[in-house]
Amino acid sequence: MNKKTNIILFGIDSLRRDHMSSYGYHRLTTPHIDKLAEKGVLFKNHFSPSIPTTPGYASMLTGMDCFGTDIVALRHEGPMGDHVQTLAEVLNKQSYNTTCVGFSGNPSSRGFQNYLDYEAWQPDETGRCPKAENLNDVVIPELKRLAGEEAPFFLFIRHMDPHSPYLPPKPFERLFYDGDEKNPANQSLKALYEFKPFADFMKSWIPEGCTDSEYVDAQYDGALAYMDACIQNILTSVEALNIAEETLIVITSDHGETLNEHDCWYDHHGLYDHNLVVPLIIKYPGKVPEGVTVSSPTFIKDIMPTLLELIEIETDIPFDGESLVSQLNVTHESEKQPAEFYITECTWMRKHGWRTHEWKLICALEPDLHFKPEIELYNLKQDPLELNNQAEQEPETVQILMEKMNDYISAREKQTGRPNPMYKNLNWHGLDRGPFQSSQEAYDSMYIGSIHTARRLQAKQKKEQNV
Repeated sequence: MNKKTNIILFGIDSLRRDHMSSYGYHRLTTPHIDKLAEKGVLFKNHFSPSIPTTPGYASMLTGMDCFGTDIVALRHEGPMGDHVQTLAEVLNKQSYNTTCVGFSGNPSSRGFQNYLDYEAWQPDETGRCPKAENLNDVVIPELKRLAGEEAPFFLFIRHMDPHSPYLPPKPFERLFYDGDEKNPANQSLKALYEFKPFADFMKSWIPEGCTDSEYVDAQYDGALAYMDACIQNILTSVEALNIAEETLIVITSDHGETLNEHDCWYDHHGLYDHNLVVPLIIKYPGKVPEGVTVSSPTFIKDIMPTLLELIEIETDIPFDGESLVSQLNVTHESEKQPAEFYITECTWMRKHGWRTHEWKLICALEPDLHFKPEIELYNLKQDPLELNNQAEQEPETVQILMEKMNDYISAREKQTGRPNPMYKNLNWHGLDRGPFQSSQEAYDSMYIGSIHTARRLQAKQKKEQNV
């Protein structure tokens, strides 16, 4: 038995919490994760306030918010600053073996001893992409190697199944759909196909002639079910290796996903809750109670300090997040309202805002490609799907929330001694130019042409990686 605890962190990309049966979704998409949650703690209101991928993982793997990491954009320029330490770097100092799967070349993947990649984008000869099986072909041998070493290990695994293109293999592609996806009378994908920035990318993987958005939504759910089955392969290996009792397992995500909603089709931009609210499940036999649900608000920046406290490693890092260990023994749902917090996005639009338990304010820092209004305001209690913009009807609420947001920004800038990264990342789009002056300019400039282009946007060149 290892002297120290192993950690397996499933940092799943684009995992939408409300499409997991673990969280009450009506389709049985995650039965194996459901069983794991029954043996651990499920966090009901877990937020990733800065989307998309790059800032989300940076917060997950450092315990810092976007002011602490200085990372807000998908296309972050340069390495992550040396003023922060990654979880891998901390564990390396504690004589851990550390391996990262599916995340090489990203700023926040700094510090792992081993980097392994797998095919997570291109379809095979069947037209589908068995992403999770490709991952297992890499992960399971590495897991067995790590388990055979005397040192404890940290294994970080980035699944890509919930990230478009959604291409689960048979039978998962029709597990939740039994209609006619090519019905000419169905026009639910018409607006997507007319949206120039995304149309060619979506047509490169959505079947030719498909008209039904419910079919594409079902591909997402099928991808979750397929990934869930493959995750069980990994959990079975953990049991077979007799390391389950000494292994801390975490399942979470960098952000959620947009389906056929808000005109932000099958991506993860837009500061709506289906992108900001993500899963967090922790299982650790003997140290974490079984079957507990924590409903008080938690954040992605809390993950690293929580894991370090659970495995009894102390550091002098002044985390922005806080350990959740004190909440693990809650046996009833808390009535505590979600905290007020700052939210940011910098993928296809540069926006920020302020979220309370009742209201959400979204402010555009430059015109966006969807021609959305500069200010959006949603009453989350009356309008949980965020469909009715109340900015014009509630100017006083807009003013109050904007003042709270600006006061928070000023306070964090003073604390860190650095400007808000949302203000200084003016080349967030990677076009080597300044901010867009109009929505039409943004629409004409932002374009995903193919799966190849989408994959390039997800990864920095390895020569830029600082490990």
